[in-house]
Amino acid sequence: MMRVLVTGATGFIGSRLIPELLAQGVQVRALTRNAARYDAAVGAEVVQGDILDRASLSAALKGVEAAYYFVHSMSKDARGTGLSFEERDRIGAQNFVDAAGEQGVQRIVYLGGLGDENDALSKHLLSRMEVGRVLASGAPALTTLRAALIIGAGGSSFEMLRYLTDRLPVMIAPKWLETRSQPIAVRDCLKYLAGCLFEDRTRGRAFDIGGPDIVTYRQLIGTYAQLRGLKRFIIGVPVLTPRLSSYWINLVTPVSAELARPLVDGLKNEMFCHDQTILDLIPFDRTPIREAIRLALLEPSPKRISA
Repeated sequence: MMRVLVTGATGFIGSRLIPELLAQGVQVRALTRNAARYDAAVGAEVVQGDILDRASLSAALKGVEAAYYFVHSMSKDARGTGLSFEERDRIGAQNFVDAAGEQGVQRIVYLGGLGDENDALSKHLLSRMEVGRVLASGAPALTTLRAALIIGAGGSSFEMLRYLTDRLPVMIAPKWLETRSQPIAVRDCLKYLAGCLFEDRTRGRAFDIGGPDIVTYRQLIGTYAQLRGLKRFIIGVPVLTPRLSSYWINLVTPVSAELARPLVDGLKNEMFCHDQTILDLIPFDRTPIREAIRLALLEPSPKRISA
């Protein structure tokens, strides 16, 4: 049986992927910073560690064949390291890939963000790209999956959509609401992540992943409102900066301003798949955006919102 390590075990993606892998007969080791407070899925092994603590990673990666990397700094320096989020991301990724190489880990699967560096990307999207380059520099073969908005209950992008549409009958529409993206249902994202583990042709390669639809954020709001039976009116304005938008989102949703800012920054860039080779390697019927939102609405809105 294959043994894998999943970082970000309490996060939006990691917490969903662990039971998916267990159901497929994979031995899963979940990495968390506080094992005592972690409610592990039945069958998962729990280890405590921190990507900024190099020594803790060696023990966590011992005896592991593959590892999933779902760590990204979306908030302030809560641990008081004195480092910027870019520095924390870079150091964490370097610690992880070095420890993985020393422990003989064969491959790493990384979930990054869609975007072209020539499009003046946000600092957070650029940091995700840099993390990918750091992870690719080590001995383990890296598989990178690049996604735009991931639609699922508990994900920050969807919860921002949920609360904005539920709470605002009339909405001011900043310019970024017209930006196109190619969202993906969280269940489809999980299929790709799990599928890569069993498809050797994904080793050492990067793939764009997305759903079948390219839509604007305005259209996402409209689809959500239709499914909820709500009438919503959107008033266009020429300018509403990401900083002001993040404060506005903080007022009407549970998404904090510090988390909303990088999310809104990312929405200024068009994000859709250019290379869809992954469709041939891991084929399945992708979930249309309307169905993705409907499925997300079947789940309760969580108290904790993840990046």
